[in-house]
Formats: sequence, structure tokens, C-alpha cells
Amino acid sequence: MISSELPEILGMCGRVIVMREGEKMAEIDRGSQYFNQEDIMKAAWGGKLE
Repeated sequence: MISSELPEILGMCGRVIVMREGEKMAEIDRGSQYFNQEDIMKAAWGGKLE
């Protein structure tokens, strides 16, 4: 599934892969502490998830 609607993504997906300019920025599983809108957007803008 490809979408920019974060509520839809968080509700339907078990894993999110964040891409930026053709590069994988993050891979976040549903059980991860980073599986939330704030951290997904942070990864999308090039931030590191720690």
C-alpha cells in the first residue's frame, strides 16, 4: 500500500517503510515504539530514529 495519509497507514499496516528521494529512510514495525505519526514524519524529513 502506498499512501501519504498517516492515519490510514497506521490503521492498516503492520510495517511502514519510509522513502525519501528514492532512499529507504526507515522501516518501522507495528510493535515498535516509533510506530506513530511523529516518528514517521521525522524519518520522512531525514531525521534519525533512535
